[in-house]
Amino acid sequence: MAIDPAVKKNWIEIQKKHDVPVNAIGVKINVKDERTLKVWKDEGIDQFIKK
Repeated sequence: MAIDPAVKKNWIEIQKKHDVPVNAIGVKINVKDERTLKVWKDEGIDQFIKK
């Protein structure tokens, strides 16, 4: 299931500010939360992690 383009755009902007995986509202994603991490990777948000 694809996420809304507006949500994805905002999520990317939020992720650019963090050096750990965060969800669309800026909260760190728990390593046990496999569903959110899968969406995070599938949508390509992982490319925008702050280095």
